[in-house]
Amino acid sequence: MDHQNHLKAAAGRGRIARRSYDARMLKSLIFQSLCLLLTAACCTSPELLHMEATTLRGEPLREFNPYIDGQWVGNAIAYGPFRDGQAPGAAGPTDAQILEDLKIIEEHWSMIRMYGSEWAEPVLRLIRQEGLSMRVMVGAWLTTEVEVGPNGEEYVDPEAVAANEAQVSGAIRVARKYPDLVAGVSVGNEIRVFWSDHKVQPDRLIKYIREVREETEVPVTVADDFNYWNKPESQAVAAELDFIVLHVHALWAGCPLEDALPWTERIYGEISAAHPTKTIVIGEAGWATHKHTEGEQAKLIKATPDEAGQERYWHELRGWALDNKVTTFWFEAFDENWKGGPHPDEVEKHWGVFNADRTPKKVLRQS
Repeated sequence: MDHQNHLKAAAGRGRIARRSYDARMLKSLIFQSLCLLLTAACCTSPELLHMEATTLRGEPLREFNPYIDGQWVGNAIAYGPFRDGQAPGAAGPTDAQILEDLKIIEEHWSMIRMYGSEWAEPVLRLIRQEGLSMRVMVGAWLTTEVEVGPNGEEYVDPEAVAANEAQVSGAIRVARKYPDLVAGVSVGNEIRVFWSDHKVQPDRLIKYIREVREETEVPVTVADDFNYWNKPESQAVAAELDFIVLHVHALWAGCPLEDALPWTERIYGEISAAHPTKTIVIGEAGWATHKHTEGEQAKLIKATPDEAGQERYWHELRGWALDNKVTTFWFEAFDENWKGGPHPDEVEKHWGVFNADRTPKKVLRQS
């Protein structure tokens, strides 16, 4: 989960005055949400449900396909390529380091999820070059474009807009170049849930979704927390998607270890019921191995984050995903020490099943 880790935009960047938010767009989105809720709640005809399930604005819905050569590869992994001393916007991995990661990943998974389009290109290029049996759900990382000033005025950050447009263009480019390897494109990550620190307004998000869908032939989605997808406001965005990517973190929800899988199952069922015409893919679920004794993590996380708990939840979740054929991206492959605060026990640094030095944790030493 990245909601405590996003790099803040540099202070003092040039901005242009933003015109008032388009009230007609807001009303339209609210109206769409209400209509979709009523459709789900009422006795909808089978014909209408079938049409909604198979079309999007009159075009065929693109199926998310977690198979390679007929084999289900839905027990998947989230992959951040940054090692110690590396971070988004700073030094990044070399081709040799990425290839080393892919060789490790290939031993356990055949589908990976990435969060930003800038690093998807070398990953996809190396997968193709090395003939690896692997597919990628590419992300376009979006950040807040509209801010509120000290006097309550709204303004647009042109650098944020340019960065978002570059991310979307990059995702489109790799999806067009590697259509056989790209399993889908996720437009934004945790950008609508109430606690997000990098929210994107619905009209701008829908613009980017439509742009990706118009320019590619791969399935298009948005990844967000269950506390967004369970809200009425999510219906208008969901209506634009081929499938939904759901984040379910039992640890952050305060679950004890023994309740982690039942809670995950329950949340998955609730989101499936809220969006009955969409395939639900779990984009993040995992179990950290350390936490700090201060801050929100100390208050919200009740269970013990350790390697024994990670091992148990790993096996339980993978078994459930396989039995039910629910594509599930475990969060995550490798610890990433650039995340979170400076304290070495910061929970966001410790979600990997491998340490940052690429040595395996308990669950994979014994798998």
